[in-house]
Amino acid sequence: MKFFGSISLSKKIFITTLAFILLVSGIIALLARWILVSSLTVELEHRGTAIAQSLSDRARSHILDNDIPNLVSLAFDAAYLGERRDLVSYIFITDPEGDLLAHTFTRQFPHELHGIPAPTTETARTVRDMVVAGLPVFDIAVPITEGIYTIGSVHVGLNKRHIENLVAKLRITFLGFISMVIVAVFFISLRIANYITMPIAKLTRISDELSRGNFDISVDLEGSDDEWKPQECPAYLNTDLPCWHFDQASSVGELDETQAANLRTCRQCRFYRKVPGDEVQQLANSFRNMVWSIKLYRRRLRESEEKYRSLFVSGPDPIVVVDAHTFEILDANPRAEDVYGYTREELSRIPYTALDPDFASQCLVRIDAMTEQGNSCVYCSKLIHYRKDGVPIYVNLHACPISYKNRQALIIASADVTEMIEKDAQLIQASKMKTLGEMSAGIAHELNQPLNAIKMGSDFLTMLSEEDTPVTPTQLRPITSEISQQVDRATDIINTLRAFGRKADMIREHLNVNDSIRGVLKIVGHQLSLAGIETSLELAEPLPPILAHDNRIQQVLFNLVTNARDAIAKAPAPPEDGHRITLRTLVRDDKVLVQVQDTGVGIPESVRGKIFEPFFTTKETGQGMGLGLSISYGIVKDYGGDIRIESEPGRGTLFELFFPAARKAIGAMK
Repeated sequence: MKFFGSISLSKKIFITTLAFILLVSGIIALLARWILVSSLTVELEHRGTAIAQSLSDRARSHILDNDIPNLVSLAFDAAYLGERRDLVSYIFITDPEGDLLAHTFTRQFPHELHGIPAPTTETARTVRDMVVAGLPVFDIAVPITEGIYTIGSVHVGLNKRHIENLVAKLRITFLGFISMVIVAVFFISLRIANYITMPIAKLTRISDELSRGNFDISVDLEGSDDEWKPQECPAYLNTDLPCWHFDQASSVGELDETQAANLRTCRQCRFYRKVPGDEVQQLANSFRNMVWSIKLYRRRLRESEEKYRSLFVSGPDPIVVVDAHTFEILDANPRAEDVYGYTREELSRIPYTALDPDFASQCLVRIDAMTEQGNSCVYCSKLIHYRKDGVPIYVNLHACPISYKNRQALIIASADVTEMIEKDAQLIQASKMKTLGEMSAGIAHELNQPLNAIKMGSDFLTMLSEEDTPVTPTQLRPITSEISQQVDRATDIINTLRAFGRKADMIREHLNVNDSIRGVLKIVGHQLSLAGIETSLELAEPLPPILAHDNRIQQVLFNLVTNARDAIAKAPAPPEDGHRITLRTLVRDDKVLVQVQDTGVGIPESVRGKIFEPFFTTKETGQGMGLGLSISYGIVKDYGGDIRIESEPGRGTLFELFFPAARKAIGAMK
């Protein structure tokens, strides 16, 4: 069976058909031989019985007369009469005791025939299959009777070779006929096998070519089909058109009129239809449709790949594909080579974290969080990346999880915003300088106080020196201590001013917002008190740190405090307990909340939605540029925070700044 399973289908059909015909022919031959031999045997027995019965009737009188010569003559005449010469081997006649009376042997009577029991009137006839003198014979014996008495018996030996000769002639004739039938069946079965398996062989050959990627092979299984030209189908030539045969899963209600019309046209498609024929033809037709479907999908896929590949290659921003687990760079567009300074081969040998060391802590945690929420993409702004030469650049990053060559990956598009960050920094620096200019009078007064104290102490010591008045250590110690304290106070104010006036970098560090609030009040606190504004601090201790930069947070607080001061200045009358600016910190929903509340004029609802827009101001011309709140809004957003307003005209304004606690970010990074 293993050998049978390894041969081709055409040979199986041929061998099976031929074997079946041979088996049927053999059965027919054996059955015919059995019927023929049986019939001839019965016929031979009848003829032998007839001859013996005829001899018995004519030999009766010779036996009664004891006329042996005529009895012998009668036996010879019966044995050699006509065609009996070839059929009858011998005839012999015996008396009732079995003694031989006459026979046709020309030689000694065979000993095989001695002692054969004579038939009786009851048996009427006996038939024995014997071999006499080396020849197979049928010995047929009938009794010779006279009335109720048996006076002898006649034995007729019929030559079995006569039957065998007839059977041999019939066998030769039948074998010749069978041979002719087999030869005819051989060619017919071979032709039928080839006819049945030819389409399958073509399908196999076409399948092999398709598996090798040769989709240009002809799939014409019938030799010619002038009506079947799928290249004339509009959906084949224009892959943007839907094809009902392929796109029948689409809902017509989701398509516009043109597409729906094309679908209706495709419902009558004459290219992909069932054709009449047997199962093999149906299989060939379905296979042809399948191949053309593969061609069409392959054509669409190739066009889609070319389209998206061109978008990937010609993208104006760096785009890289990164393994989601190892951060291995799998692919990069030419713009990534230009921006980062690496060649494509070099990018494939470094992890993405070489470009963005903080990718896992600042962006990947957001991707994981967004994935849990059902969103797939994440946007990260103003991240620091490093070029090949170590120069940092700022980018806005857009990352989405994708499947790339059966791997979980991320496609990351980054836009270089270094120039925009630098301009923002210049704008923030200009805003800070403007704030310092506005605070100059208060700062000068703040510095003047320790200087006056130092002056008074030094003048007192000078006077004692000029008068040669002895000074005891007890008298000298409080003077020098006060001078030292005032110097420290002046130094603290100058350091705060220097830190605030320094150009802030776009970096993140663990920051306690309470320190930033206290730093701001060192500069503006005295000025607020001179303006009759009480400052109230309600700072939560301990307060979780946030990821931000002190200089930028101070800039935000400066803007809010100075705006609160200006709003209070516009108020027509102070409240009963006086004007007040309250700075408050607390923790709410795992976020650090900073509140700046004033008792000023408030913000009308009509302008509340515009106050964070650049160059929008409610101040008089020359009093403000309208950039303070927009800069503050941008800084808070850069640190992943949010800013809200609660205000009512005449009842003050409350600004709330929300920042994610750094400890949560650290926990997420772990």
